[in-house]
Amino acid sequence: MPFIRPTNLTRSRPSIRDLSTFLLCPESYQAGCASRAICQRTPSRSIQQLRSSSFSKFSTLSAFQVSPKPKSHDRGPPSSEDTQTDFGSLNVLGNTPAPSTSIDACLWDGFHLNSGVKIVGGSGVLLVAGEAFTWKPWEASDGERKLRMVNEKGQFDVPDEAWGLLELVWPKPDLLILGLGKDMRPISPKTRQRINDLGIRIDIQDTRNAAAQFNLLATERGVGSVAAALVPLGWKEGLGIQ
Repeated sequence: MPFIRPTNLTRSRPSIRDLSTFLLCPESYQAGCASRAICQRTPSRSIQQLRSSSFSKFSTLSAFQVSPKPKSHDRGPPSSEDTQTDFGSLNVLGNTPAPSTSIDACLWDGFHLNSGVKIVGGSGVLLVAGEAFTWKPWEASDGERKLRMVNEKGQFDVPDEAWGLLELVWPKPDLLILGLGKDMRPISPKTRQRINDLGIRIDIQDTRNAAAQFNLLATERGVGSVAAALVPLGWKEGLGIQ
């Protein structure tokens, strides 16, 4: 077996692959050493030359590989398959008519209903059992609480007389959506307890979102299950509609 010794051309230690090649096929190993020696004698190009040559090759390939712009955005004739999804038919409430008491517009001083009724002049609206009533809970207070619906803690708080209609109606709605004007604020525990004692749950929002939620739930569940009490958007505490 010939002896492996390091040469001036290969200063690194032989790898396992070199040893296996040398043991199994000495002729191939000697030929590989010769080719490596030739490669090492060949002067290497500078980094700048390599970069310039790579950039020129990349530019040449990019010029040939750029796809032409499409002549039109037409993707072909329309499909005649019957399996395409009609998303319009997925709307389960699409053929259900909106209630006559649904809110069409929230005004600064009132509301427009789907039935064509317009409640203006700074009045709120109370929608119960498919009927619309003007609602002014700020007039239920007197004295220093006149034109005020917010207590010293920043909570919506009105006298029990403001909910007199809910005491008379039967059957009572399951949910009362309360719109408190332009902004939303918490409701006082006393007012919440008064409404809950009537067997009615309460949801508090600003007037715009309350009107949208009432339209959806009244269409889905019916006007007998959902009621709404909405304050106009232009209401200001202590001043009224400005």
